[in-house]
Amino acid sequence: MTVRDKEVEATVAVVDDDPDIRQALRGLLRSVGLGVELFASVQEFLGTARPDLPGCLILDVRLPGRSGLDLQDELAKANLHLPVIFISGYADVPISVRAMKAGAVEFLTKPVRQDLLDAIQQAIAQDGARRDDERGFARLRADFDTLTPREREVMMVVAVRFNKQIAAELRISDATVKVHRGQVMRKMRARSLAELVSMADKLASSRAKS
Repeated sequence: MTVRDKEVEATVAVVDDDPDIRQALRGLLRSVGLGVELFASVQEFLGTARPDLPGCLILDVRLPGRSGLDLQDELAKANLHLPVIFISGYADVPISVRAMKAGAVEFLTKPVRQDLLDAIQQAIAQDGARRDDERGFARLRADFDTLTPREREVMMVVAVRFNKQIAAELRISDATVKVHRGQVMRKMRARSLAELVSMADKLASSRAKS
């Protein structure tokens, strides 16, 4: 059964087939003000919609059916960036190395308490920073979409060109370049040319990855 606490700023999902461990972790996490979701298997976790809140996943390595490592792989393939903290009853070095190489925040051996809380704090901060970056880029992309085609051209070459070079490349006058650049900075809410250059770099990098 899934247990979900509402009206919290962060939620931790726990996937462990031992009901006693699930309840013990629920009590520990709630004692420090964290929301908790409890799952007995990977299948149960994947079949449940999660709240759109910062959080992380506490994942047992050995589970019935699909293992914790299988779930970590599935999340990566689905491009889901939920930070993972593994817990295990066994100090298995090869498995812990594999989990950490795949991006796990921490690999802890049961029993856990303060070391787990420290790892959770790190994981939630990591997830919050990622969400802030994504919101910032979404705003940047939305601002870029308000530019005219010519303004987009000016913005994307401004990082490596002076006004005269931009004018020659785009076959427009210096004065027109200055007007377009002013409009670009206003629409992009750039406080300086350096900030506009940084925005252009982020947009160019995103296009290169897609």
